[in-house]
Amino acid sequence: MSLRGRDTLGGRAAIAGIGATAFSKDSGRSELRLAAEAVRAALDDAGLAPADVDGLVTFTMDTSPEITVAQACGMGELSFFSRVHYGGGAACATVQQAALAVATGVAEVVVCYRAFNERSGRRFGAGVQHREPSAEGAALGWVLPFGLLTPASWVAMAARRYLHAYGLTPEAFGHVAVVDRAYAATNPAAWFHGRPITLADHAASRWIAEPLRLLDCCQETDGGQALVVTSLERARDLPRPPAVIAAAAQGAGRAQEQMTSFYRDDLTGLPETGAVARQLWRTSGFGPDAVDVGILYDHFTPFVLMQLEEFGFCARGEAADFVAERRLPLNTHGGQLGEAYLHGMNGIAEAVRQLRGTAANQVPGAARTLVTAGTGVPTSGLVLTADG
Repeated sequence: MSLRGRDTLGGRAAIAGIGATAFSKDSGRSELRLAAEAVRAALDDAGLAPADVDGLVTFTMDTSPEITVAQACGMGELSFFSRVHYGGGAACATVQQAALAVATGVAEVVVCYRAFNERSGRRFGAGVQHREPSAEGAALGWVLPFGLLTPASWVAMAARRYLHAYGLTPEAFGHVAVVDRAYAATNPAAWFHGRPITLADHAASRWIAEPLRLLDCCQETDGGQALVVTSLERARDLPRPPAVIAAAAQGAGRAQEQMTSFYRDDLTGLPETGAVARQLWRTSGFGPDAVDVGILYDHFTPFVLMQLEEFGFCARGEAADFVAERRLPLNTHGGQLGEAYLHGMNGIAEAVRQLRGTAANQVPGAARTLVTAGTGVPTSGLVLTADG
């Protein structure tokens, strides 16, 4: 089983194309149009046509069905279509699903996409206002009546425990925000291009849910992002250098809930991320020391620190110093705090750019990248490498 041994997916598929819309706060167009624009841009980047696509993967939260996107983009028959659950936790898993389809011959060219008007339309930060009864939603019944209505409030519970356990102050989280915004400031595609921040700016930003401040929380963004996955052999014949999918994994932990796993024995870590980390390292054959660039899901700064610790980049409670000392190029596009909140899909695109050597904040010689997906929920991750 994959929880105990290396899987055989690594190296059999690659990301051959990436495409995105502009990132904005008011796109002025439908989510379907955003999806179609991103998909067509990714296909153009890969040197492929809509007729080449026979598979589509997206998130269960996406409002643009696979068949509708296929029609809007002028695609023909599909042999594979799939959706992955758990919000941002699905990001890297969409690529895993695509790679599985390609590796088994179920499909030849699969496009992964995510598009939403998350600022001008439905704003996730507005909290739970109405929910249809479901077994999944029952867990929220233990927290909503007490005022824990938003993702920030759910993360704040774990963040408070983390600070207490390791004798830290909220400044520990500020280091993540400062690094992300520094990279965003030199990325022309980022919403916060030209606008770096300091630790003092972080400390002066208003409280959202103590110990989280405004600058600990990701943006709200309108936009779309798409990725083209095909076999490594085919990708080598296309215009762009392939980003090899060296490993892909999903993970859910014991007593897992959607961001409200408060009944675990320890709230200072992310067991679901730990499960992903073990599988990525096993399958890729790499470890933390081999990673040139880390693209870690940053919807909230505390969970970036916990991810670094789960992946073994540093010991428990030491991630704030790790980030402050810039030991690893981290979220070189500016992350979701600085570039855009696209449920992590724009982070995968940044990893591809780093391997191609075309990133705005290019890391010299970048050959191995780690990408993670949404945390606090069942999640996923990727190790992408340069070809050869």
